[in-house]
Amino acid sequence: MALLEVLNLQAAYGQTKVLHGISFAMEEGSITTLLGANGAGKTTTLRALCGMVHTEGEMRFAGQRIDKRATEDIVRLGIAHVPDGRGTFVNLSTEENLRLGAYTRQDRDAVERDLERIYSYFPRLRERRTQQAGTLSGGEQQMLAVSRALMLRPKLMLLDEPSFGLAPLLVKELFGILRAVNEKEHVSMLLVEQNAAMALALADHAYIIETGRVVLSGSVDAIKQDDAVRRSYLGY
Repeated sequence: MALLEVLNLQAAYGQTKVLHGISFAMEEGSITTLLGANGAGKTTTLRALCGMVHTEGEMRFAGQRIDKRATEDIVRLGIAHVPDGRGTFVNLSTEENLRLGAYTRQDRDAVERDLERIYSYFPRLRERRTQQAGTLSGGEQQMLAVSRALMLRPKLMLLDEPSFGLAPLLVKELFGILRAVNEKEHVSMLLVEQNAAMALALADHAYIIETGRVVLSGSVDAIKQDDAVRRSYLGY
């Protein structure tokens, strides 16, 4: 059974319709990427899955309908959203930000173990644990945003432009950690990313979105062979 199924998803901001009937699915444990130009509807798709925008159509997560549910209910089911712009609580410390990620959890001992696990993935955050999050570098804030989402113990992570504004070396480090989390902890990931080459290197399945519709989908290997994709997104 697919972990996530989206059927004829439509979404609008007021009178402005952004998604015009998107359908896609992803398997448990997979990394799926949504590619497309700016304004194609990628971020809106992630926001729709979190109940943050008005939608029509069906969305199912682990067999349960999640359309028309409140955002906090969707979070409790195990969907964590790492928004673009990072969403750091700038006046709180790094560790306080991480603990906020576990706010829905009651298993305090496990939360402490997870903090240690997160610090093993991101040693720099351990060094900055008492530092005000607003004083972290852009790369450290992005690592904090991903880590805070992991503290939820999610089944699915929605990642919106995780490489944005980061130096290439940091992007490589972050994507390496995402792969490790996926492989070791079987966290499924839905990735929106302007860096198409990096996204296709990490993911196993891809959907190309143009003006609110899926125009191409397939395994990453098949997508990379498509001439139009190579010209538009990979530059060769």
